[in-house]
This record gives sequence, C-alpha cells and structure tokens, in this order.
Amino acid sequence: MTGMENIRNFCIIAHIDHGKSTLADRLLEFTGTLNNRQMHAQVLDNMDLEREKGITIKSHAIQMNYKLNGVEYTLNLIDTPGHVDFSYEVSRSIASCEGALLIVDAAQGIQAQTISNLYLALEHNLEIIPILNKIDLPAAMPEEVTDQIVDLIGCERESVIRASAKEGKGIAEILEAVIKRVPAPKGDPKAPLQAMIFDLVFNSFRGIEVYYRVFNGTMRKNDQLRFINAQKDYGADEIGVLKLDKHPRQEISAGNVGYLISGIKVAKEVKVGDTITLVSNPGEALQGFEDVKPMVFAGIYPVDTIEFEELRGSMEKLQLNDASLVWEPETSAALGFGFRCGFLGMLHMEIIQERLEREFNMTVITTVPSVQFKAMLTNGKMIEINAPAEMPDPTTMDYIEEPYIAAQIISKSEFIGAIIGLCMDKRGIIKNQVYLTADRVELAFEMPLSEIVFDFFDKLKSISKGYASLDYQLIGFRESDMVKLDVMLNGDKVDALSAIVHRGKSYDWGRKLCEKLKELIPRQMFEIAIQAAIGQKIISRETISAIRKNVIAKCYGGDISRKRKLLEKQKKGKKRMRQVGNVEIPQEAFMAVLKID
Repeated sequence: MTGMENIRNFCIIAHIDHGKSTLADRLLEFTGTLNNRQMHAQVLDNMDLEREKGITIKSHAIQMNYKLNGVEYTLNLIDTPGHVDFSYEVSRSIASCEGALLIVDAAQGIQAQTISNLYLALEHNLEIIPILNKIDLPAAMPEEVTDQIVDLIGCERESVIRASAKEGKGIAEILEAVIKRVPAPKGDPKAPLQAMIFDLVFNSFRGIEVYYRVFNGTMRKNDQLRFINAQKDYGADEIGVLKLDKHPRQEISAGNVGYLISGIKVAKEVKVGDTITLVSNPGEALQGFEDVKPMVFAGIYPVDTIEFEELRGSMEKLQLNDASLVWEPETSAALGFGFRCGFLGMLHMEIIQERLEREFNMTVITTVPSVQFKAMLTNGKMIEINAPAEMPDPTTMDYIEEPYIAAQIISKSEFIGAIIGLCMDKRGIIKNQVYLTADRVELAFEMPLSEIVFDFFDKLKSISKGYASLDYQLIGFRESDMVKLDVMLNGDKVDALSAIVHRGKSYDWGRKLCEKLKELIPRQMFEIAIQAAIGQKIISRETISAIRKNVIAKCYGGDISRKRKLLEKQKKGKKRMRQVGNVEIPQEAFMAVLKID
C-alpha cells in the first residue's frame, strides 16, 4: 500500500465533445491499466447511449499506477459528465479531488461549460492543469486558444500542455504534471471515518455499489457503516479499489478512492454527496450535501393501458440506476394511467425516455414538459404546481411565481444580434456582455426556465451556426402572470395537451396550437372543433370538416327538394355521430406543442 504522499486524485473538466473520454482512454493505455485486448474507444462510457451520443452521462472512477523516477504513484481519475443537467454530480466528483485537468479543444476554444466547471473547481481550491487538446486538427489555432486559457486562469503560457488524445501526443507530460503539480491528499487515517459518496452504480446481482473518496479515517472490511444524511446503517461486505474491474482490499484509508458493496437494494437510501462514517466511532458529516431537485416535469404514459404495471416495474429499475429521477402515479382523462416524472433537464428527460424504450422495450407517450411553479393562495398557503392539472382556480389564487435562471451564452460576436433577439423573445433580461477575445463574446441573461424547456437550445444552435454554447443555474422564483391554457376537442378538455403559459404569449400560443392540431388530427365522419381556452374564454378555434359521402349522386335533374331531403337526413346522422363519436389523438399531436415556434 503506497503512503498518502504517493496518491493523486484528479478529475477531467471540459465542455461537451472536447475530448475528455478519449484522453481518459490514452491515460489508461499509457499507464498499462488496460491491455490491448480490453481496449476500445471511450472505455469509461459503458452505456450504449453514451457511446452513440458521444457524451458522458454517469461519473466513473478508475485507478492507475504509474512510475516516475523510480517511485510508484497511485493515480485516481474521476471522470465527470460535461452536461449542464448533471452539474450536481460534477460538483461532488470535483469535491473528491485535489486537481483537475482542464481540457480545451484547440479548434473550438473556450465554451460555456468549460468556464462553469472551471469555477466549480476553483471554488473547491483544486490545482488546475490546462491542456490544449486536438492540436493535430487542421483547424486548430493553438496560439490563440492558449491566449484564451492564459486570460481565463491567469497561468503561465509555458504551463499549458499541448496534446492530442487521438494520436497519443503529450500523454507522458500530462501524467508528469499530475504527479508534480497536484498536491497529495491530506487527511488523518486514524481520525473518525469520513468518506464522501460521489457515485452509485446498480448491479443486479449485488445491489448498489457505492463509489466514495475517504477524507479521514480508515474503512475496513466488515465494519458497520452509517450513511449520515440517509440515517441508515450497513455492513461493509466488500470494499476495494476500482481498476477496470473491482479489486477487493481489506482496508481503504484516508486520501484514497474506493467502492463498497453492502447489499443495498433501494436507490433512495443512498444519495450522491452523503457522508459514510462508522457506527462505533462516528465522524461529522462533510459539507455540500443537497437533495437533487428536478427542474422539468412531464407525464409518461404507456401507449397501451394494460402495460401500466410493466411500466411501473421499468421505472423502479431505472430509478435504481438513476436516483435523480423522481416519479409518482397520475391519471389523465385522455391517456389513462401513467406517471408524472421529474427530470434534471431536457437532456435527462430524453435519456430516460430512450432508456425506457431500449432497455425495457416500453413504448411510451410523453406529455408536454413543464417546470415547477409556486402559487400563493388567498388563504396564505403556498403550493407547488408540477403539472397544468394541479393549477388552482384563478379566484383562489393571489399570485403565481415561476423559476428564473441565470444563463451564460458564449458565441462568436457576429451572432450577438440574433442571440439577443432570441433571448428577448423568450422574456429574457440581458445583464452583461463581455468580450473574451476580439470575436468571442459572453452574454449573461436572466430568463424564465419555462421558456428554455422547449426548444431554446436548438434555436440557439441554429441561429449561431452551432457556435454558441449555453450554461445556466437556477437563481430563484419570481412573480409572473401565468395562465393555464386548455385545449378542447368538441367541447371536451384534453388534459394531456394543456400547458401553463405566460398571459402575453397565450393568444399566439393558442392559435398556433390549434393550427398545428388541425394538421395532425385525422378527419373523422363528423366535424371536430378544436378550441384553445383560458378558463371560460375561448381564444382560438379551428374546425376539421367531416368526411362526407356524396348522397345526392343518385339524383340527376329533377326537383331540389329531393336532394335537400337526402342532405338533411345526412346532417342528422352526422349530428348523432358527433355525440357518440370520440376523437383519436395520434402521438404526434402531444409532441406538437414542442414544435410551436
């Protein structure tokens, strides 16, 4: 067992697609942690989805051994997701390290998430090692991007390491920098145990595996452990370190990173950021723990109602893997039984939906996503609204508050006008504008989260030709004039299509929604009226005309009254049909709301 002075804990922070998973591959290869047989691209991204989308969804940890000048060092690499939806997980991974490799793509320069993750690392006083990646690309601008890095961190130009993870250039320099620049972990192996959980993985045979970093004390096999925030006790059945597989150990002491298996079956009992200590000699809880709060809510319903129990089983299994997914059963008049789910953001929602379809073969209908509003009732009670159906009667409501975010957008300066236009359109308030270089600018906005939920990111990418990058944090709730917009088909409300929108946009929204539904709902034998309403007031209407058979085809010439009689008879039939007929709504119609410009 190497002493604590020979351990280095570090993570990799970067914007999406700046090459951190590829760099991790190279480090594992270079240190001989993996042999050629085990090697494949993005070895740490072990979910199919992560590979396809080219993003990291879960954090991973892996231990490498490396000799420098005859001394053997233990390097713990904690890989983090780069996407803004998973920022709490990133913050816990960062808190478990002493150093961070800051990777910047030499062709793209600094992006929004590079900056936000960098600030997170600086808050935890990590030693930052700047790396310029992808210098082999023809579009690389090493000199300019190095200037950007120097401006951002205020480091020496010489300390920026130039590398190409794809070609394996600069890997030895990176490992040497980790050993020389990153401080060894501090901590007292004899103090009461304090270990922080930074990730959980579900294993169908052995329950939940907990990954943690020990700050003080020593964890031994078969100890009785207590999870402080969850108030649960478990026995340490197996502990050890993580290479590509698990390597059991008898003890893991301060400064090191390890895993623990103790037969935990319920994901809710273990939370990222919790502190593990001993039952016999408890330590204090480490700071920074918080329950992850969902930001976006949507209903998930089985296409076939008899699959409801199967969907429930799938959701429970998914929650074992992903404790940040929150759900509860709900019913809808239009869609039957289903679940109201809370997600960290739109990407998280997309991934859950995709995993339900892939891993569990469930075909589901997802309703319009909404954010959480708070309503102050006239009797002085504050209630939370997660779905349009929960919106109280306007007469019992004093005011309603919606969540606001602070958004940073980094883009080329030629797109400023279009971006400001888009944000103003989404009720944003511009707060600041800073030129990072001559042609890169950082814009700061405050805007309602509900406006970002739909297709803000897609539009931002298209107006900036893919150059703009976005990062945001929640800054609290503000009073706002929100109304519930209902959609009615032949006078019946379709609860799955209703939405909570700002009053100023409601007329426009209602009109576009009706037009969209007119295109998507198939014609029936009777007329269908599509109406959008706020309370009792109809604000828009479209009519889908009936499919008609030509009943007067057999009349040729002669008196009009005979034709009239046949048409009247048809009209009566249509009227009766309209009373008994119901309108089938295709899946596309539920997603139509997302496509509204």
